[in-house]
Amino acid sequence: MVDEKPNKYEHQASLPIPTYEEAISSRPSSSQSYLGPEEVSHDAERQGLLSRGHPPENNGYERPTVESVRSSFDFLPSSEGGSRRSSVEALQREIQQMDVEEPGDPNTRLRANRFSKHITSLTHSLSSMNLPFRQWMPSGQYIRAKIPSWPQVLRFQPNWIIVGRIFAIFLVVFIIWLFFISDLFAVRNARMTNMFEPENLRAYILNHVDADNIRHNLQYATKYDHMAGTLGSYSHAIWVEKAFQQAGLKHVGLEKFDVYLNNPKPGGRRVAIIDPPELTWFAKIEEDLVYPIEYGAQQTLVFHGHSKSGNVTGPLVYANYGSREDFKSLADGGINLEGSIALVRYYGTQADRSLKVKAAELAGAVGCIIYSDPAEDGFLQGEPSPKGRYMPKDGVQRGSVAMSSWVVGDVLSPGYASLPGEPRREPIEDNPGLPKIPSIPLAWRDAQKLLQALKGHGKKITDTRAIGGVPDVEWWTGDSGSPTVLLMNDQDEREREGIYNVLGAFPGVEQPEKSIIVGNHRDAWCFGGADPGSGTAVMLEVVRLFGELTAAGWRPRRSIEFASWDGEEYNMIGSTEHVENLIGDLRRDAFAYLNVDVAVVGSDFQAQGPIFESALKRVLDRVRDPKDDSRTFRQIWEDNNTTMTGLGSGSDYVAFLDLAGTSSIDMAFRGPPYPYHSCYDNFDWMDHFGDPGFQYHKALAQIWALLILDMADRPVLPFDMNIYAREVAKYVHDLEEYIKSKSTKTSSAIDLSSLKLAADKFVIKAKRFEEWGAAWETTVRGSGGFENHTLAQQRLAHNTKMADFETNLLDIHGGLPGREQYKHIIFAPQLWDSYGTAYFPGVRDAVEEGEWELAQKQAEKAAQILSNAAEKLTPC
Repeated sequence: MVDEKPNKYEHQASLPIPTYEEAISSRPSSSQSYLGPEEVSHDAERQGLLSRGHPPENNGYERPTVESVRSSFDFLPSSEGGSRRSSVEALQREIQQMDVEEPGDPNTRLRANRFSKHITSLTHSLSSMNLPFRQWMPSGQYIRAKIPSWPQVLRFQPNWIIVGRIFAIFLVVFIIWLFFISDLFAVRNARMTNMFEPENLRAYILNHVDADNIRHNLQYATKYDHMAGTLGSYSHAIWVEKAFQQAGLKHVGLEKFDVYLNNPKPGGRRVAIIDPPELTWFAKIEEDLVYPIEYGAQQTLVFHGHSKSGNVTGPLVYANYGSREDFKSLADGGINLEGSIALVRYYGTQADRSLKVKAAELAGAVGCIIYSDPAEDGFLQGEPSPKGRYMPKDGVQRGSVAMSSWVVGDVLSPGYASLPGEPRREPIEDNPGLPKIPSIPLAWRDAQKLLQALKGHGKKITDTRAIGGVPDVEWWTGDSGSPTVLLMNDQDEREREGIYNVLGAFPGVEQPEKSIIVGNHRDAWCFGGADPGSGTAVMLEVVRLFGELTAAGWRPRRSIEFASWDGEEYNMIGSTEHVENLIGDLRRDAFAYLNVDVAVVGSDFQAQGPIFESALKRVLDRVRDPKDDSRTFRQIWEDNNTTMTGLGSGSDYVAFLDLAGTSSIDMAFRGPPYPYHSCYDNFDWMDHFGDPGFQYHKALAQIWALLILDMADRPVLPFDMNIYAREVAKYVHDLEEYIKSKSTKTSSAIDLSSLKLAADKFVIKAKRFEEWGAAWETTVRGSGGFENHTLAQQRLAHNTKMADFETNLLDIHGGLPGREQYKHIIFAPQLWDSYGTAYFPGVRDAVEEGEWELAQKQAEKAAQILSNAAEKLTPC
């Protein structure tokens, strides 16, 4: 058994300790809801548990011994009058007759024998063995009486009957010793630690996800706004914490960090045309009330998280999507941007709003306004909310403008956790993760007035790619002679604001120190119907399911840790601070991270994380499309030639993959645009347009839970190194094509030969490595499911090597140049494309900046690290 890792939750508040009377009188109230009507709970059982002579292991769960497995069925009725069965065969017949209850039965009860495996005859024989020569064995008293005194020794005449009996004792001891030495008592595929049939567990999950539960969860989660750092978010944390406790998770608690946040001041934001006087106009800024006042749901103010406070004025200039290319095109056309207020639209060639603001800053603008254009997410796409799914004219996309591709997490503590009392803090001024000019989001209702005021200024736009969908507008660029616009952004800034992650775990029984981490963020820019409420609602249903399984006695091989992150919307803060706080533990013991952010906004299932592809396909083969029950999601996946791309940025997997080197996956049902980050993203929208009936929420809960089960409970960790190696080879090819596209006559292409060799080596090593897993399965199946001690230790080592491969891809002592917080050589947000998927970002960044020598060095470093990681993939 591998050494237990320190309890990572020790710094959290402890759960209440019951009194002695409480401990022996009844269960805690939090677990009473899982006490079945026929579950044994009388005083005799409690006294029996309390009388054990040794402390429980694994947080109260004791691994069943052969005897405990045998005795756990002693309460079953016997064909004879006595309580003890007359034969092993009778017990086997009794077990075989225990059918699993129908999943659809409304009176279904969870019982410990519900998914019980058929215990092998050998196990029973050993646990209840009556040795045939036991009746002839002498008692201890008899032996002591027969030991001769010294005088008698001199007259000793051997009693060959006694000698024979002593010899029989030694023979029995020798035979038992041989049994253990020969691993006859070794793991039968962990059946002595987990008496549940995997197929029955999967069937239970598929048949017991409740769409109504998920709908109820979302209805509660969207009752009020809950931005990070607010009372609403803290209230949600307490709600999730209670749900974790009721499900029976261990080590449940809040994890607090003190981080830099900002909030808008009422009346502190203004956008206005102030010159010429005849065009004077003030933007409304705020959204209309989504719910009537009597509903009591307060809406959040419109602003950009982490935006710079300021009060600036300047001529208005329209810069399309706000990419660096857009600003360069304006400058090349003679448009002076110095001192201007840039007006740009969301989406397009620069998806990241923070990089729109950064590009405006670099172009010379003193402020940036970003609006939601109906061509992207509004009425030109379809009926707007509240009658349809799209953004209405007053809808505003809030969001963070912290530059996560530069700094992720708390921008004042890059590389270390912002624990309460942490003295180190980076300055706000000139912080690489924060913008240097103020910004604000607007609805197209307000942007229309600004665009109309540009008529006749600058150049008339003829390129249709730069023309938006705002009606009644003649599209002009604007210039230094455009109307003067005021942008005021007065913020309430707090360097140390508390945010709260909620954590809990189902401890494993085979490798409790190794963990499968499951996460979703909780904070929202307003009500958060889809983002992130749909994910939170699904995760709580998944937690409930695993709680019921553990209440029935099941335990995973590896620990399953659930996390509800806070502060994701600002800059993935909660998850990043958690990772930085436990970076050593995670690099050593975290096997996988399974993320869901926005769970459902449509019916198109997508996932990123190629190492999970085989496991995910097995899961998708079990879940059927709610729209067409004749097809599984695997069939749809393959019919559409869907592939799993690598992970980019934009959600809580970033810190796990790019900082800790934990293999990660992100999943969701995608769909057309919706009122993203506005107060129109609420429960009513989801109930009427996003997923009426919550059937795709149910499907995602099934997929997520089945994947968690596979990751936590399969004997061999179900990563596919062959697919990963194949994809890495493709990434190298894509990098080569990218470099060619950026090469010019004055620059020479980079030599990627060493990186190609490293990728080829990974392909070869992965193939040999995966052959061991196939051989293990053949061996265990061929021996009737038995796994001897040596083979079990090899399997555990094999799993660890597989999980360590991702960690071995980290440049731990270096990092990406200029943003050393990012360590992964293959996956990380590209400097100017944080949402996109860019492979080998260190090379790409250097090429993008024209630093060819640095690009070559980064390619050589990546090759060396990849080669070293592949070299460690040796079969056990």
